[in-house]
Amino acid sequence: MLIKFEDVSYEYNSGTPMVQRVLHDVDLVIEAGTFNCLIGHTGSGKSTLMQHLNALLVPSTGVVTVPGGEVRAQAKTKTNVIREIRQNVGLVFQFPEYQLFETTVLADIMFGPKNYGATDEEAEVAAQKAAQLVGLDEAVLMTSPFELSGGQMRRVAIAGVLAMNPDVLVLDEPTAGLDPRGRGEILDILLGLQKQGKTIVVATHDMDLVAAHAEHVMVMREGRVLLAGAPKEVFSQADTVNTAGIYLPTAAAVYAEAFGSDEALPLTLDEFITRVVEQT
Repeated sequence: MLIKFEDVSYEYNSGTPMVQRVLHDVDLVIEAGTFNCLIGHTGSGKSTLMQHLNALLVPSTGVVTVPGGEVRAQAKTKTNVIREIRQNVGLVFQFPEYQLFETTVLADIMFGPKNYGATDEEAEVAAQKAAQLVGLDEAVLMTSPFELSGGQMRRVAIAGVLAMNPDVLVLDEPTAGLDPRGRGEILDILLGLQKQGKTIVVATHDMDLVAAHAEHVMVMREGRVLLAGAPKEVFSQADTVNTAGIYLPTAAAVYAEAFGSDEALPLTLDEFITRVVEQT
């Protein structure tokens, strides 16, 4: 076990007439070195849950245990523990421009290590290594991050987190808005990082990504974890998945339309072809 949520709830505007509970009694476990997907319709609580992973938010009730420490409701977490957590759990927001602010790409990637006490030389070495990991050309490093394409900006945001060498990489909609090539490149980066031992947590609306790559899926609805398990376990409960406002992966949806649904819908193109051949 690497990450654990125990009876975690979260309220915005707690103690005021505008209080709004957005997480309800969440229990979950994420194992080290796995590729995990968090799915659910907009407003289901995915982003709020993800911000608990590196202590950007503190639970209103319950306990969150992550690499670097533990965060408990109604208990002040020491500053050094929060720093340790944020070094071990890197968070990449959906819109990379929210994380980019320096005048050059290199300076942006160096910011994290320098903020944690690295010298300029050490930070540059870490930044160069992170840039290589995400496939950023060296010529890009001295340009402004705001002159880049959406896909390149996302790479810079990921590199800025990787320069801290975290154990866990948490990404909110990392492939949203990218063309197929850009989507594939970002996925290749994430899968490569997993092979190096990183734990990946992705919030996404891309069910084909989930079907092809996730080892563990958590389905959220109205601030609760509705289902959790391997993709085949989750998508076999199609009626429950539909109540969460989630569509089936393309292969499963087409197969169900053509042949009727069952408990073992194909989730990938290869599985789809095999099942169609069996039907004919």
